[in-house]
Amino acid sequence: MINQQTAIYRILDANLDRAREGLRIIEEWCRFGLNEKEMATTCKEMRQELASWHSSELRTARDTPNDVGTDVTHPQETERENLPDLLQANLCRVQEALRVLEEYAKLYDVEFAAAMKQMRYQVYTLESQLFGQSRLQLLVKSSLYLVTSPVDNFFNVVESALKGGLKLVQYRHKDQDDLIKLKEAYKLKQLCNNYNALFIVNDRIDIALAVNADGVHLGQTDCPVGLARQILGTGKIIGKSTTNPQEMAKAISDGADYIGVGPVYETPTKAGKKATGLEYIRYAQSNATIPWFAIGGIDSNNIRDVIKAGATKVAVVRAIMAAENPTEETKNLLKNF
Repeated sequence: MINQQTAIYRILDANLDRAREGLRIIEEWCRFGLNEKEMATTCKEMRQELASWHSSELRTARDTPNDVGTDVTHPQETERENLPDLLQANLCRVQEALRVLEEYAKLYDVEFAAAMKQMRYQVYTLESQLFGQSRLQLLVKSSLYLVTSPVDNFFNVVESALKGGLKLVQYRHKDQDDLIKLKEAYKLKQLCNNYNALFIVNDRIDIALAVNADGVHLGQTDCPVGLARQILGTGKIIGKSTTNPQEMAKAISDGADYIGVGPVYETPTKAGKKATGLEYIRYAQSNATIPWFAIGGIDSNNIRDVIKAGATKVAVVRAIMAAENPTEETKNLLKNF
């Protein structure tokens, strides 16, 4: 039987390695994937701090040949579906290792334990920053935004659009029971993950939280942007619908990450809402300081007019949801940018 002290040393040694390995994986993406120097530096500094606690006393307790856990694995560890899953898995790995270090270090060195506790909080912050940065970068790169509407073969239509290159989906289903909304949102979130696309929920912050959506889109009569930010945190995207310069200015000052500009043309999606026309597009082109999407009745017949007026990003509903071939229609719309 291994004595207690040796066992504790081995636990500390293994989890110091585990935390450093996970941080290195995160650091590499921050450095090479995001070109984010500050986050990469944070990862490096945490790795160096962990190394400073990794004493020879702990290292010499290592006994890899007799470690009964070296061949224990789980199917989920053998593959990752996409980049977000890879990053999330390694962040969880680091957080779990730091928690183990914090607890067992209380039996070894209380200063060590306190340092691990503070580092665990740092990793939580890093997680929010990392996913927030990745989401915002993808938002900025996205020129086409699909807002869903109820149709036959709903999921097939959305996936077909994703196959066509779509990178931003908003789930909107006003007249549906909450349980069905939750199930549909969850399935759409999985689809978007599979295609490395952003998933936004219309109006419902609770559903966005429940399915870990990338953010929420708010109307003028929905929850204020500031309150939504308090609930969702800094790592999530918050969009806001605007129909005039005053609403635009308020959305920007309130801290929205992007805005909808429209409706450009009259649309049944916003029944009774007066069209803003191309003049508001021209205003947004000159005055908006955050990403913005022209929206409202836009399709392949008028998208060139909207782009000529100054739009570089467009949101559509029926153009894709009602298309005979959503994949080809998505490709055709994207060719305009």
